[in-house]
Amino acid sequence: MELSSQAKNILAQINAKTKLGDLRKIAGEIKKDHELALELWSTGQFLPRQLAILIMDKKQLSQKLIDNLDNDMKQHHEDERLQLIDWLMANQLSKDKKTISLMETWENSQSSLQRRIFWYYQARLRWVGQTPPSNSEELLSKIEARIEKEVPEVQWAMNFTTAQIGIFEEKYRPRCVALGERTGLYKDEIVAKNCTPNYLPKLIAIQVAKLKK
Repeated sequence: MELSSQAKNILAQINAKTKLGDLRKIAGEIKKDHELALELWSTGQFLPRQLAILIMDKKQLSQKLIDNLDNDMKQHHEDERLQLIDWLMANQLSKDKKTISLMETWENSQSSLQRRIFWYYQARLRWVGQTPPSNSEELLSKIEARIEKEVPEVQWAMNFTTAQIGIFEEKYRPRCVALGERTGLYKDEIVAKNCTPNYLPKLIAIQVAKLKK
C-alpha cells in the first residue's frame, strides 16, 4: 500500500523508544480514522499496528476484516501476536454490540486467536466489576473437558476465565481450584516479584484475599 503523507509523518514519530502512553497520545490527537489505521496496519510493524488498532472505526470491523487482521498477526512472534489480539479485543471488539456478538460466536473458531478472545472476553465480563453472567456453570463444564487439549494461547484464556469465576463466584471456587490442581497448569511457573501467578489455587487465593481487604 502506498502510504499517505499523514501516515508517513506518524511513522516518523514512532521508534524503538516509543511507549504505549505515546501511542495513546498520538491516537488521542487523531481520534478515529479507519483508512489511516489500515495504512499503518499495512506496514507490518508492531507499534504502528498497535496505534492502528486504537484509531480503527469499530463499526467497520466485519468478520472478514477481523479474519484478515488475524492472519496478519501470525507474522509476529508470540508475545506481539497475543498483545495485538488482546489489544484489539480491549480497545475495539468489546466496545460495540455487533463485534461483541461476533466474539460470542468464536468458541469453536478455526482461529486459535479468535478462540482465545472468546474466552478472554468471558473473563473480562467478570473482572470489569459487573454482576457475573449466568453462564458460569456451562463455561466451567466446557473448560474442564477441553483445557488440556487446547493450544497454549487459548489454554491461558480458559485458565484466566476459570480464575475469574472462582474469584467472583464463591459457590464455584472449590471447583475452580480443583481444576487447577488436577491439570497442574502453571504450577511450576516462575513469576516475578509482585506478579500474580497463573496457577489457579494461588491466583484465586491471592485475588480473593485482596477483595476481602
